[in-house]
Amino acid sequence: MENTRGAILMVAAMAAFAMEDMFIKAASQQAPIGEVLMAFGFVGMLGFMALARSRGQALWHRAIGSRFMLMKATFEIIGRVGYTLGIALTPLSNASAILQATPLVVVAGAAMFFGEKVGPRRWAAIGVGFLAVLLILRPGLDGFRPAALFTLMGMLGFAGRDLATRGAPKVLTNFQLGIYGFAALIPAGALILLVQGEPRAMSGAVIGLVLAASVFGVLAYWALTAAMRMGDISVVTPFRYTRLLFAIILGALVFGERPDALMIVGAALIVVSGVYTLRRGA
Repeated sequence: MENTRGAILMVAAMAAFAMEDMFIKAASQQAPIGEVLMAFGFVGMLGFMALARSRGQALWHRAIGSRFMLMKATFEIIGRVGYTLGIALTPLSNASAILQATPLVVVAGAAMFFGEKVGPRRWAAIGVGFLAVLLILRPGLDGFRPAALFTLMGMLGFAGRDLATRGAPKVLTNFQLGIYGFAALIPAGALILLVQGEPRAMSGAVIGLVLAASVFGVLAYWALTAAMRMGDISVVTPFRYTRLLFAIILGALVFGERPDALMIVGAALIVVSGVYTLRRGA
């Protein structure tokens, strides 16, 4: 029963993350990407502050200044800047497919930096996943989109964030981590806006899209946290890959995207190698 509930919560979290991406992409088509990211970070930060206070948790903890938390914030900025530019400038389904390789990078990084044991079969699966990312990026081919490199940058940033989170002080709650994670998006958006230039007032429609993205983002984070606390991690975690399915559906329905054969094959290989790596590790 716990595994079933955890799996349902994980699927719900991935659906909410896909909705968040969709609203961010829609908003970035009508307003500067930097402004959208700053507003998204600010609203999400307020949401997690409210959740933390409802549980009697402090909004500030001195552990935020630890080395791993500073690393986490840096990687969060890199990840958010890259992935936001990726979903804004490339098809949503492509960006989501590349993002699915994050767990593979985390496993490889855990082996290199934390000394975790990774056998030959898992290394082989990680290698297949990386080759699949190249299939989606298709460097040197006609379908290559230079903007897709932003998504790759975002994926590597998120992997670094997850690795840094492993070393983060245990005294920090998930809600507190959520506050600081969303707070990091404000300077990330400011950085994009500095490069982009031309700031302008956001319309009511864009504000509505950002608010919707923030609500789904907070719900997704809550559901993800709850899912990881239920059942066996080896059973619940593979359901993270349902995010790709939701992204493909939303990309087709909302943005008229039509994934080609290479993208589908690459996405399938990433999912298979990721699930195998997670299950094998468990």
